[in-house]
Amino acid sequence: MTSRPNAAGTFLQEADDLLEQIEEIALGLDEHPEDRKAVNRLFRAFHTIKGSGAMFGFDEAADFTHHVETVLDRVRDGLMPCSRELTELILASRDHIKALLAGPANGGAAGETGERIVAALRALSQGPTSRIAGQADREGSNWRIRFHPNPDLMVSGTNPACLLDELRALGSCQVTGHADRVPALDEIQPDRCYLWWEIALASDAGRDAIHDVFIFVEDGSRIEIEETPASPPAAVPAAPTEKVRAVESVAEPCHKAQAADSTVRVPPEKLDRLVNLVGELVMNQSRLAQAAAHSDSPELAAPVEEIERLVAELRDSVLGIRMMPIGRTFSRFKRLVHDLSAELAKQIDLVTEGAETELDKTVLDQLGDPLVHLIRNSIDHGIEPPGERERSGKPRHGTVRLSAVHTGSNVVVSITDDGRGLDVAAIRAQAIEKQLIAPDAALSEKEVFNLIFLPGFSMAKQVTAVSGRGVGMDVVRRQIEALRGSVAVASVFGRGTTISLTLPLTLAIIDGLLVEIENDYFILPMSVVTENVELDGAERCGHNGRNLIAVRGELIPYIDLRELFGMPGQAPEIEKVVIVRHDDTRVGIVVDRVVGTHQTVIQSLGRFYREIEVASGATIMGDGRVTLILDATRLIHFADRRSRPSGAAADRRPPGATLSELKF
Repeated sequence: MTSRPNAAGTFLQEADDLLEQIEEIALGLDEHPEDRKAVNRLFRAFHTIKGSGAMFGFDEAADFTHHVETVLDRVRDGLMPCSRELTELILASRDHIKALLAGPANGGAAGETGERIVAALRALSQGPTSRIAGQADREGSNWRIRFHPNPDLMVSGTNPACLLDELRALGSCQVTGHADRVPALDEIQPDRCYLWWEIALASDAGRDAIHDVFIFVEDGSRIEIEETPASPPAAVPAAPTEKVRAVESVAEPCHKAQAADSTVRVPPEKLDRLVNLVGELVMNQSRLAQAAAHSDSPELAAPVEEIERLVAELRDSVLGIRMMPIGRTFSRFKRLVHDLSAELAKQIDLVTEGAETELDKTVLDQLGDPLVHLIRNSIDHGIEPPGERERSGKPRHGTVRLSAVHTGSNVVVSITDDGRGLDVAAIRAQAIEKQLIAPDAALSEKEVFNLIFLPGFSMAKQVTAVSGRGVGMDVVRRQIEALRGSVAVASVFGRGTTISLTLPLTLAIIDGLLVEIENDYFILPMSVVTENVELDGAERCGHNGRNLIAVRGELIPYIDLRELFGMPGQAPEIEKVVIVRHDDTRVGIVVDRVVGTHQTVIQSLGRFYREIEVASGATIMGDGRVTLILDATRLIHFADRRSRPSGAAADRRPPGATLSELKF
């Protein structure tokens, strides 16, 4: 038996979407205050929250929203400008409504906040700037309205009486109902609306405000709105005249209704369950394929191959459902940049690129916090104050660019600023002062940049509300690596800094390369594998005993997994080297045998094995054995630490040391 959807919960989800729209529109109005269409969209978003909120019992939020709606209605009618002060009040109102919908946790504090915002809105609305030059205050008008609702209006949960109540709230109102379309009693369907209404309304609200009452029932309904000569409200004649100026929606489905029905909301736990079931299906398909291969039965070959094709297609389709455009995550940061710019007295523009790039929802959910910290760092440490930028020959407005692009099976998210850049000498001096590196350490520019990821490292001269405590960049790196991603830094002093996050498309099912060492299997993600080469005894003995292999004239360091893991047995005469990408370099991983590609369903190792840092998870093979999925980045770091000399000098070694200097 399926449970009925929670109506209030559905409203809260829709309200959350509307509040995001409000924030985005308000920030856009800050740059283009003359955009009348944006003002109308803003009004309708608040109007929807007010109407639906009252319907589902969120009266406090609905009452507060009414005050914002009133001010926006004056802006729509040209009675006051869309100023920077109004934009700030709209953003504050948005935050207050979000707090009210979240619950009464703030108690009296929320009420005081709401009262302050309402008082500011009233002062702004009644102030000397609230009138456009040459335009008089709007006087009350008389309106004649005919409302022929869609017969299926009540099936969608709309009560026509509520719409009439909204009209009464606009002014003096007289309503006349018509029952000429009501069929015989035995033909009446209780969920259909057979009545239509004529309304005489005296109000100064304006045509747009009246039309907005019917904004959500336009589809399939006929609405006629006519302004009449000033006179007291009276009963209107039943017969329509030729002079009626109508705003009509013909009784047929429109594009807006089709668009609303084209999206289905699914709780994330249901989607996760579907992905888990597909994962189990992939594993059992692998077992079936292995059993069919051992049976040597030609009758099984064709159906097993067809099942493999269908399972792969199903896997791609289900994972595609979880893929979401990164643009929604990017849009969150417009408000962050807006608020921090004002707090730090800087002028900063946020530019986003690649908003249509898709990532797994699980990755997106965990990407927000690292991006927040990196953008705050760019604004606080990177972008200079306007005066300093002018002295440097730069425009007063700084730019933070947030971009995303597909590269193979990964997505690279970059945060770029045109600020002061990273000072290699200053970073090195700070690291020596904090005893993070030895004074005589020979570090490349890239290795110096990597010092900013050490715990406790900070270039801030004083602790502020934004940064300076030395907590953050190390956490960013850990969070990105927990997503099986990597972080890279590039900077030009005086020109700006770019931090690039390389992330996998999905964390659920990946294509892996199955390798073998002494009858034990391991899997490496195909996304990091570049090629496979052979390693013979002569190559091992070369290069003065260092773990290096020559590949087309390039010396590549390698890790011997058998030696690193302490596995028994004798290595074959000719071993295989799987070469993987690591930052801007390549590293080889020596195994006994490369078996081939493998559809890999990632399973968590569980809390008892969370200390196994070289593995990002495990999978179940066709024969039921559990196989570790190796994390190439963590594996290289682990081998790096194992190869370091003991003592304090090793502790001061920066992350990402030059691999060619190591003897794995």
